[in-house]
This record gives sequence, structure tokens and C-alpha cells, in this order.
Amino acid sequence: MPTAVPERPTHLPGESPGALRPSRTRALPRGTVRTAARIGALTLCQAAFMVGIGLLITGPARDVWPMTVEDDASEALERRRTGALDALSWFVSEAGNTLTVIAVALAACLGLILVPRLPMWRQAVFLGGALVLQALVFLVITESVDRHRPDVDRLDASPPTSSYTSGHTGAATALYAGLAAIALSRIRGPWRKVVCGLLLLVPLMVALARLYRGMHHPTDLVGGLVNGGLSLLIVGRALFTDGTVAAVPAMRPAPAADAGRGAPTSGRTVVVFNPTVTDESACAALRDVLRQHGHTSTEFVETTVDDPGGGQAARAIRAGATLVVVCGGDGTVRAAAHAMAGSGVPLALVPSGTGNLLARNLHLPLSPVAALDAALRGAVRHIDLGHIEGDGLEATHFAAMSGAGLDAAIMENTDDRAKSLLGWPAYVLAGITTLRSPRMRVTIRLDGAPALRRTARMVLLANVGSVQGGVTLVPAARPDDGRLDLLVLDPRGPGGWIRALGALLRGGARTARPTSADTLAADDAGTGVPVEFFTFRRAEFTFETQQLRELDGDPVAPGRRLTAEVRPGALTMLLPSGDG
Repeated sequence: MPTAVPERPTHLPGESPGALRPSRTRALPRGTVRTAARIGALTLCQAAFMVGIGLLITGPARDVWPMTVEDDASEALERRRTGALDALSWFVSEAGNTLTVIAVALAACLGLILVPRLPMWRQAVFLGGALVLQALVFLVITESVDRHRPDVDRLDASPPTSSYTSGHTGAATALYAGLAAIALSRIRGPWRKVVCGLLLLVPLMVALARLYRGMHHPTDLVGGLVNGGLSLLIVGRALFTDGTVAAVPAMRPAPAADAGRGAPTSGRTVVVFNPTVTDESACAALRDVLRQHGHTSTEFVETTVDDPGGGQAARAIRAGATLVVVCGGDGTVRAAAHAMAGSGVPLALVPSGTGNLLARNLHLPLSPVAALDAALRGAVRHIDLGHIEGDGLEATHFAAMSGAGLDAAIMENTDDRAKSLLGWPAYVLAGITTLRSPRMRVTIRLDGAPALRRTARMVLLANVGSVQGGVTLVPAARPDDGRLDLLVLDPRGPGGWIRALGALLRGGARTARPTSADTLAADDAGTGVPVEFFTFRRAEFTFETQQLRELDGDPVAPGRRLTAEVRPGALTMLLPSGDG
């Protein structure tokens, strides 16, 4: 893995990490082959998602609102046509025409590359890459989904492609929204928002023009907007996410004894590292960082297959270590956190795995060198751990998430070689193949309240809220609130999956549901709801049959019972200061 000091983040203090700042670095981030592989994997997921929605609206959902009123909308617009509106709609529609898009994109990319003294190669690649990706996915969609155009008088010649999705709208979204993102980082002064707003308005106007001219159904236009937006998101995250975040969210204040305490600069430091993801050159780079911060007495200890980090961390504490640095993925971190729970010895997290859920949720840099440097410049914080046990599962802790059902099946079915090549998108590909995992029956007891009986495809216990790709599954989960959160996922049929996806994208209720005895006593009627959120301090789960289970991304022995409770502030960590 790379060990050189990471390039300077492309965002300025106060801006979001993804802001498209001018960069004096090369066009692509480190690991270009891996970046391309991830873009390719996510593009496959995008195509599968868009095709799936298209097959849904032309198949099982064709008699469901709003599909049932789309023809009425097209006919109503046909009756209201005028010569002036016909001319205006033609002009607007041409903004999304293939030749127009190509011409504007070429001019924009050349302008970005030829900027005096500061060529913006990344921004040019971002814009061109998003357009190409959108076009490729559009071709896959039109070959896979056969949808007739509206049965009205169409003002343009009908191309041979399917009505779903709108190619004009998708291309306009990728082009003009991409230009808006670039302009947001380049333009200063009062015109900044005006220019961005006008650029973002173009795809919407193109969509309305195509609808007016009878070329597409409304859902075709929504599909075009989504296709173009996803293309921008995939390429943008690949090119502009350097693995750094300016500051961590506010955490629980340290106890009085720890107040203001930073990284220990004296005593013994032990680095526990997973040799499969941290090689000798990476260790040398980490040793240099430790030296720069005054840690001259440092021991590096490898994990093994039989001992993924817990034994090494425990021995380090018994030997008097004042700081334990843990280099690895979520499994290595979980094992070390279990051994260090309640010890008061700070843990510095150096994310080196595939998922790195805890690191992502703590907003740590994802570059090992940058993460260690940020931690050593930071201060002591305390985060919660989940304590969990069950049949065939010895009592242990988890730091990020644990669960049974669909998430455990995804972890079980994710190939190690795919994870090594693709990174976290490998989980997405595995998830697509496991969506039809069987529903389970489970009895849930939260904080001593009456039992809840549910069917579910997944129960997820969360100490943190976000998963890979920045997706927030459990919006109320915080690693320092003295509680754990529960997500019960139970979609039924295509409509249920759509409602579940909508609920998750909206962030649920933004706050998890209360778990008072009065509330839960009458809550058995919740069965059939696709997504439910709860918070708790202690929970007991009894499954009707044995279920796959996972802890922080690692599959564990299947079983029928789980008991989980929160251990507030159990893990002492060194985290970057919140001042950026």
C-alpha cells in the first residue's frame, strides 16, 4: 500500500471535503487502477439499479400511481401547446442534444486544462468521465428496458432507443450539474450562487421541454435525472475524496482527569498491525510519523490468523504501554477494542482495511500516515462500545455495527479477492446477489419492555450510523450517546423495497423511536413496516431459526440468540481535534 505522505486535501477549511478546489496535483488520485476498478464496479451497480427500476415501472408497477396518470399528463400538455411554447421548448431541448452536450463539454474541458498557471485536470476528467459513464449506462438501459413513447403527437423525430430513460435529461444533468459543482469551487462573490443555480436549472428545464414535446413519460425524465446524478456522484467521489476530513464531530467531553490531555509523548508505544494490509514500507512510514511526534520507544507487533489483534493489545497494556496504535480493518480494530475496553489506555486508529466503518464515522483520514499524524495531534476522547453475546458466541465487544440476516449474508458472500481489488464496492456487488435472502422471525426485547415479534430480512445493531459510500443507514446513531440503535428491515415485494429505500435515503425519522414500555406494549402492529428504528441500552433477540450473524463486518457462528448492551465511554481513543 502507498506510504508517501498524502497529497494536500482539495478542500479549504470550512468547505465540505468533496468541494472541487483547484489542485496542483496530478489528474487522478493515488491507486489509479483501483480507482478505475471501483468506478467500474459502481457503474455496474448503477446500471443494475436503473435497469431494475425500469423493469419495475414497465412490469409489476405499471398499474401503480404515478404510472397510471402519466398518459393523462402527456395528453394535457399536448392540448395546451402553442407556437411560442413549441419554439421555446425546442430551444431548451437542444441544450440536452448530443451535439450540444459534446460541444459544451469539449469547450469546458479545454478551458479547464488551459487555465493559465493552474490547469485543472481533475475537474476536466470529472466532467468528461461523468458524461461517458452516463452515456454507457444509458445504452445499457435502453437495450434492457423496452418502453414505448407516449401516445401523443410528438414534436421531434423518435429515436430508436427506449423511452426510458431520457438521454437528453441524463446528459444535461451530467454536464450542467457537473459544471455547477466546478463553478461552486471556483467562483467567488455574489454571482457564485446565481451561476450555480442557473446551471442546475438547465437539466430541469430540459426535462420539462422533453415532456412538453411528447418525447417521454414523467418517470423517464426522473430516471434521466437520477442516471446523470449518480454518474456525477460516482466519478466525483473517486476523484475528489482524498481520504481526509477537516474535523471530527463533537464527542463526549473527556473526564476531568483526561481534560485537555493529548497524545502521550513518553512511555512505551505499541503498534499492532495486520501484515496482510500493512507492509514493511508502510510500517517504516508510520515509524517516521511516530518519531516526529516524540515516540521513540515503539514496538511493532503483527496480528495472526488465530489472534487478529486482541491478544497483542492485551499484552501491550499488561507490559505498560501508554499508547496502542492499531493498523488494520474493522476486524482488527474490534479485537483490539475488546481487549482495551475500560483500560483507559488511548487507542490511535490507523485505518488500513476495506470497510473502515469506525474510521469513516469518526471522520478520520483514510490515509494511514495522515490518520496517525492527525491522531497524534489530537486529544483523548471516549466512545461507546457494544457488548454482545449469544449461543455459540462468546461475550465480546463491537465498535461499529453488528447484526443478523441480510447484512451477515453480505459479509459471508463477499469474496476476499474482490475486496482486495475493489475495496468497499465489493460489498455492494455481494449485496445485490443476497437481496432475496429469506425473511426471518424474531422476538425482540428492549430495555425490559414487552416483547416485540417481527418478521425481518435484517436486524442491525448500530453504534455508528453510516456505512460505505457515505450512506447513512441509522441516522440517530452516535458513538458517544450512551445508547445503541436498532434498524429492523422488512421490505415485502418491489413496492416494499422502494419504500424501504426511500425511508433510508430520507434518513428514517431522523431520530430513532423511543423504547418506553408504554410505547412498545402496543407496538406489535408494526409488523409489515419496511423500516423501523429504535434506541436501547440493552436488547435481547431470539430468532425462530438459526441465522447468519456478523460483528463489525466479520461473519461469526450462526445462532438463534443475541444479547447486546451498550458500554458507555468504554474505549479511550486519540482523535483529531474538532477545530479543523
